[in-house]
Amino acid sequence: MSVLSYLTELSSTVTIADWERTAIDTSIRTLSTKLDNYFDNIESKFVFGSYDRKTILRRSKDANSDIDYMVSFTDGSDWTPQTLMNRLKRFAEAKYSSNEIYQSSPTIVLELSHIKFELVPAYQTWGTYHIPAPASSYSTWINSYPNAMRKNLNDKNRDNNYQIRKLVRLLKYWNVQNGKVYTSYELEKYVIDKFFFFCTNLKDYFFQAVEGLSTYGLPYYKESKVNSLKTIVANTKKYEQDNMPYTAESEIKKAFE
Repeated sequence: MSVLSYLTELSSTVTIADWERTAIDTSIRTLSTKLDNYFDNIESKFVFGSYDRKTILRRSKDANSDIDYMVSFTDGSDWTPQTLMNRLKRFAEAKYSSNEIYQSSPTIVLELSHIKFELVPAYQTWGTYHIPAPASSYSTWINSYPNAMRKNLNDKNRDNNYQIRKLVRLLKYWNVQNGKVYTSYELEKYVIDKFFFFCTNLKDYFFQAVEGLSTYGLPYYKESKVNSLKTIVANTKKYEQDNMPYTAESEIKKAFE
């Protein structure tokens, strides 16, 4: 097996399988129906985030994989984020009483046997969604454009030999294996914004992405993990240049151990 084939196979391994997606889609439809039956003031509701962008890792590879689900209320602007989160918590407790339900600001977490939902309350004005701001923010609500990032990722994937989603999943898997050096959002945004030069396959994209990872502002223990990954990639490239494919493959595997 070559470095390229190893990375390609690994990206496939961490991708949600068709049967998993079918089960999740069934749960999404059930959630939508239950929300309709419980509330009469929902303006819109939909999946967004990594599941929608098809960059989510299967749960066996990331125990914290979740489905982001936005619930936009017609009267949301009249209330505080906590009021809307309380609404969603009461809904979840009423309709999913046997499951683990808790608040993880700014979302309500609904944990099913096979997947975890993060319910995000929102309201909309002129096409802009407003969602609860993180606890660290000085504002109450922040603007969100969930469809924009999906379009940007779709365009980036199309314009880069359809390797970008595979690349994002590889980076996310390395990230999980190393204690979440970056947030998933940070990695996706980094890949979307990055210019890739003379890349033709997943290996090329992975190498360039790793080489460009920033350590600015990271604590030392996270910085060392990134630098270790960069060293592995540099060594792998050197082994390939020296016509040592088996050693190169053994080296790149260290990144995901």
